[in-house]
Amino acid sequence: MDMLNVKINGISVSVEKGSTILDAARAAGVEIPTLCFMKEKNEIGACRICVVEANEGRGFRIVTACVYPVSEGMEVLTNTEKIQKARRTTLELILSTHEKKCLSCVRSTNCELQKLCRDYGVEESAFEGFKPTYELDTSTPHLVRDNNKCVLCRRCVAACNEQYVGVIGANNRGIDTAIGTPFEVGLSNVPCISCGQCTVVCPTGALVEKDDTDKIWAALADPDKHVVVQTAPSIRATLGECFGMPIGTNVEGKMVAALRRLGFDKIFDTDFAADLTIVEEANELVERIKNNGTLPMITSCSPGWVKFCEYYYPDMLEHLSTCKSPQQMAGAVIKTYYADKMGIDPKDIVSVSVMPCTAKKFEIGREDQSAAGVPDVDIAITTRELSRMIMRAGISFTNLPDEEFDSPLGEDTGAAVIFGATGGVMEAALRTANDWLTGKDNTDIDFTAVRGTQGLKQATVNINGSDIKVAVASGAAAAKCVMDRMKAGNPDGWAFVEIMGCPGGCVNGVQRIGTVQIAFVQQHHHAASFQCCDGRHPVNEERVCFGDGTGGDDHQLVDVGHRRPGKCVLPGQDGLHKALAVPQLPDLHPVPHQRGDALLPKLAPGPAGEHLAAGVHIVEAAEGLSDPSLTHRRSPHGYCSHPSRRPHTPPRRPFRCLSAYRGSRPVCSPPIH
Repeated sequence: MDMLNVKINGISVSVEKGSTILDAARAAGVEIPTLCFMKEKNEIGACRICVVEANEGRGFRIVTACVYPVSEGMEVLTNTEKIQKARRTTLELILSTHEKKCLSCVRSTNCELQKLCRDYGVEESAFEGFKPTYELDTSTPHLVRDNNKCVLCRRCVAACNEQYVGVIGANNRGIDTAIGTPFEVGLSNVPCISCGQCTVVCPTGALVEKDDTDKIWAALADPDKHVVVQTAPSIRATLGECFGMPIGTNVEGKMVAALRRLGFDKIFDTDFAADLTIVEEANELVERIKNNGTLPMITSCSPGWVKFCEYYYPDMLEHLSTCKSPQQMAGAVIKTYYADKMGIDPKDIVSVSVMPCTAKKFEIGREDQSAAGVPDVDIAITTRELSRMIMRAGISFTNLPDEEFDSPLGEDTGAAVIFGATGGVMEAALRTANDWLTGKDNTDIDFTAVRGTQGLKQATVNINGSDIKVAVASGAAAAKCVMDRMKAGNPDGWAFVEIMGCPGGCVNGVQRIGTVQIAFVQQHHHAASFQCCDGRHPVNEERVCFGDGTGGDDHQLVDVGHRRPGKCVLPGQDGLHKALAVPQLPDLHPVPHQRGDALLPKLAPGPAGEHLAAGVHIVEAAEGLSDPSLTHRRSPHGYCSHPSRRPHTPPRRPFRCLSAYRGSRPVCSPPIH
């Protein structure tokens, strides 16, 4: 390996050939400020904040550190008076067209531009003149796009292209340049998958998640509303960053305590519904394998991924699992079973979810997500929104005691916890399927081959003497690779595929508090945190916390023996009611609609699952809520998103609690690149 010797501010350092000045400076422990730079994603030198003086034997001259390669014997000065003046001038030019409403900006005190201006003593712009103004784009349920705060760093464009979506880019030229969609249409009119990766990388307030916290404050202040909150697995490993705690710190107990002090009536764990998902998906996989069903089966937990599939691979929707996401499952159980047991009208329950993903804001508004006739989830917020609520309420987060979720919807297995990292859903489902097929509790089985933060992983696992090939993908670009392989005939022979919309899984959703440069470090720390949580549940004796209203005890407790943490175990039959038993669905008669010259395929109804269980929990149909369609439901088409071209839809049943239509989008065009 060729090494080059350079000097950074008089400090000698050796770096690999091909390294940039920025790489060399970091190797020497010298930090050079950047604004547009993202390692391996956006190395374009557009912002000019990273300028330095470099001498290659022809005297010192100003170059951009993020793209300029080092050479043997190069001398670099990073903080001279000339360089500081150049950076101040650049910041003043940026501010000349920037909306300087910092006091009301959601990114105030956490804005990279604001920090740079503070570091270099830039308070006001020295340049006056033309200042473009733009209307806010609030057309989507998950995002607000404000070009008045855009600094043209193009990090959002790089992130969108990395996701193989590419619905935003630089429009116009010169001073009229602006980041926008093709033909400046609203973001809701392009095939955006709502993943929110653009908001993760934006250095200012130009791209932020749509804030729904005022709706929650209003609900909490309404004495007639029963406000229930659920938190996703990844929130406990990321919320601490908002309050200065080390990356990956598990703050589950403090998070619950904070939510209780905010005034929520009940605090439940989405891990409970993740356990339901594990059992349902494991059961569906086993049934598909046994009955020669459509393979590979692909997970449907990530609404961003589901939307990507609907936009770009509508002819392959039959591969998706029919399960709802854990968020929607939890919401459905809260509005049906919990409401019935507590004697509360579902209309009086406000169901709130705290999620790492902006796509969850879109998901709660999807059709057929209303098990009780009202939306399963009313409000979805992100980690950053929750942190702002805690700060606004004056709660000292770091000094809070550790408290526990409310029972019974607050208990879970370790299998649910690892949903937050890529490969977690796959590993949990494989553990459960392994126990079912072998008929025993395999206490020391770990499917470590599907762990890790790589974009695409493959493995062959042996279950009950049979080799099953699986794949795990995170990020839409990796999803495209998987889907293209499947369209080519699935030469790898995959039977089960996990796909998450965000690179690295839920841990890399909209919950970054620090700078984007440490995103990969965060991702690894978060993944390790989840694997640690996987084994932290010391529960050996498990109890059934849901009853069916029979036997005079609405909260029937049944001992189901021992369980290894991190696995969902199907309990025995003696003394237990079948959980949400479902008869075989009738044949579904499709009414095909055109997409070009091809007909969208029929989603064949498969055998219904016998049980819906999650470790300690047996969810049984309560009186008045015993409709069998509370569980799996399959549709021949789903819904077409275009209102003027909606195909015929099958008749609805009263309840669809734990499965969802997967709609095709035959009229949408691919993104313009």
